Amino acid sequence: MALQIVELEITWEKLPDDFILPDDPVDNINQPALAVALTDSLAVAGKLSPLSITPTNYGICATLNGKIVVKAPDWAFIPEIRVERSQVERSYTPELQGARPIIVMEFLCDTDGGEYSIKPTYPPGKWFFYERVLEVPYYGIFDPKTGKLELYRLDEQGFYQIQEPLDNGRYAIAPMELFLGVWEGTRENRNGYWLRWWNEAGELLLWGIELVAQERQRAEAESQRAEVESQRAETESQRAEVESQRADAERQRAERFMEQLRQAGIEPLDN
Repeated sequence: MALQIVELEITWEKLPDDFILPDDPVDNINQPALAVALTDSLAVAGKLSPLSITPTNYGICATLNGKIVVKAPDWAFIPEIRVERSQVERSYTPELQGARPIIVMEFLCDTDGGEYSIKPTYPPGKWFFYERVLEVPYYGIFDPKTGKLELYRLDEQGFYQIQEPLDNGRYAIAPMELFLGVWEGTRENRNGYWLRWWNEAGELLLWGIELVAQERQRAEAESQRAEVESQRAETESQRAEVESQRADAERQRAERFMEQLRQAGIEPLDN
């Protein structure tokens, strides 16, 4: 992105109660599913604290040169709010109400490519707002159709620089101690590309539905193991019963033989 010099006066003010927030519909049916999937695995893995929020298509605000600016990223991770949740139901103002987002995500759609807008004049473009106003450390742009993920990181001069993935195709999100990457598969009847999280050990953070399926498989395997053990015990019991019957038959045979000896006037010797 080209360097643009612009005078910025940024303040963090409470959004007026009568401020009319944008009420635009999401661009397509995939965006909510992609956002929910990002949050789901974080929640299942215990990576969300009681104070963190992961807003979706939700207004994040700042006052730029005296004018309120509201942008609604498709997904964001805010590590800590410092007010009651009731105060951030409509929108969120960093610094005033809590920490700035660590990462924001935009999912590409068939619109005008506003995800790359560096427009500095009011209302500023998304890229400009995330980079120069909110100073979000990580900005991701994901194309669900192709599976292409572009991850930008704020450099020391305060500008986004595109990041190269690691050898495994993932990107380190250091403040979260996690890695972000692209995964192809099916969730909620949608087969395609998804954004997924991996921990520092390289383990995929599971979605709730995957954890349930994994637990079901474990329970089924345990049930099968118990069934095999039951069958083995039954077989052992049957073998013991046959052995007992054989011993009884052998004892009865010996007793009949000894009785025959006595009837013949032969007293058998005691063993």
